Amino acid sequence: MDNGKISAQITKLADLLEFQGANSFKIRAYRRGARVIKDSTDSFTAIVNNDPSQLLEIDGIGKGVAEKITQLIQDGEIAEINDILETVPPTVLDILRIPGLGPKKAAALYQELGIQTLEQLQAACESNEIQQLKGFAAKTEQSILDGISIAAAANERIYWSDADELALSLRTHLESCQAIKRLEFAGSYRRGRETVGDLDILVDSTEAQMVMEHFAKYPDLEQVIVQGDTKMSIRVGNSFQVDLRVVEADAFGAALQYFTGSKDHNVELRGRARQLGLKINEYGVFQVDGDQETYIAGATEDEVYQALALPCFAPEIREARNEFHWATEDSIPELISADQICGDLHMHTTATDGKASIGEMADAARARGLNYIAITDHSQRVTVANGLNTERLLAQWTEIDRINTLRDDDFLILKGIECDILESGPMDLPDEVLEQADWVIASVHFGQKQSIQQITDRITGALENPHVDIIAHPTGRLINRREAYEVDMEAVFQAAKENRKMLELNANPVRLDLHDIHCAMARERGVPIVISSDAHKITGLDVMKYGIKQARRGGLTSDHVANTRSWHDLQSMLSG
Repeated sequence: MDNGKISAQITKLADLLEFQGANSFKIRAYRRGARVIKDSTDSFTAIVNNDPSQLLEIDGIGKGVAEKITQLIQDGEIAEINDILETVPPTVLDILRIPGLGPKKAAALYQELGIQTLEQLQAACESNEIQQLKGFAAKTEQSILDGISIAAAANERIYWSDADELALSLRTHLESCQAIKRLEFAGSYRRGRETVGDLDILVDSTEAQMVMEHFAKYPDLEQVIVQGDTKMSIRVGNSFQVDLRVVEADAFGAALQYFTGSKDHNVELRGRARQLGLKINEYGVFQVDGDQETYIAGATEDEVYQALALPCFAPEIREARNEFHWATEDSIPELISADQICGDLHMHTTATDGKASIGEMADAARARGLNYIAITDHSQRVTVANGLNTERLLAQWTEIDRINTLRDDDFLILKGIECDILESGPMDLPDEVLEQADWVIASVHFGQKQSIQQITDRITGALENPHVDIIAHPTGRLINRREAYEVDMEAVFQAAKENRKMLELNANPVRLDLHDIHCAMARERGVPIVISSDAHKITGLDVMKYGIKQARRGGLTSDHVANTRSWHDLQSMLSG
């Protein structure tokens, strides 16, 4: 069981306990533990299997959380969750996610009106039943009704890539407003999370009304949710929420820092501010002297962090994982940037399921500033993609040699293959063929429901093959579409390190596989990452920027990413 699933179960327990009105300290302990588990680069399953008592040595994991983790890993479930769900329907958790509706009110709705679902709650609001309850007024009822639709929309998170397109459109629209002096996006979008629940926009302006009137003219506006003096929320497209805040110039940096988050990062900042006799919020940094507060910083993010004797962290690493430790050690990494990528080592052509020829992909990559690419069409097992058998593959490689000799530049096309790891373990093509390649990718496309041991053995076995260079999309996940297959990533990292092999960060925004925590694990274990587009058409080469964003969230620098090097230098990493 991977850390993400363990964390989700601990979070679920906290949600259920909160609904029941359990001890708040206990609930906070579970929530903190869930975050520690999710952000950890160590396998909690491995820790429990080795010695469960070691859990108590981890900061943020107390006795109660450790017991639940151990029970979950050893028994496959948490008994307390099952006990609660015998008396509380699981659908009531949706009610807790309505903005502004606390657990006490949610419990009252369930206990007094038997409301278990958002649909039942909406019907009760529309029939004015809610306002009849003690502690619920007509205004509360309307707020709940508004919150139901907001919660439903917020639950539909979109890919970061889609949020990026929307952000570009919104920026183009807003920048035509002369009342706006500065505009920045914040929230999870700015931090580069792989999915985004809403967009936060901050603008510097002294004419808030003019800004909001212009915002309301956005062509794709579906509904104005709320509008105040300095804040406006709208829905666009398929009910996606966008929040705009108009901020004064001397508070712009503080607001940008605050609304960028993450929540855990900001909690740490507030704690550090208190230790320095300061107060920090969205309006600025203030010196506190008794009841007196004096503004000292806030116009820029640099000012805010400098006031706390901290560097201005890149947004992608503001997750309260490693950034404060790095700051203490004066070792903040210089995160990788898109212009450092020299080559793209995973793409497909018309020979299998691609839409462009070898030459067309090469020309497009060269135009994007790359120095080399690998053509890596599918092997024969992927029949749905017209995978290549030995004869067709060797013919393709002959054609690549021919094209390389005809080119009048230094751009290099490598002879590659994305070779399936068969369900029974061996590679899809014989070693005597693979040894002729410049670059061999091994991947799992079939048998993804096999046991964790089977899939792990297939992948580690491929890494032990002398002709395999890298594992593509190592966990097989498709974000919001397909869960990752069960695989022991500790074993995969170990096999990659021992055999001097690499792991791919697939930049396709639906994959982003490896995820950010796995990228951090690779960094810590010294396993090189290759960021690849897995392009199936010319425009597919442009997804590289999404992989860069994910790599930055994992704290990767150019040193950790192999394809920031020349092809000659990258080869030397494999050969030793």
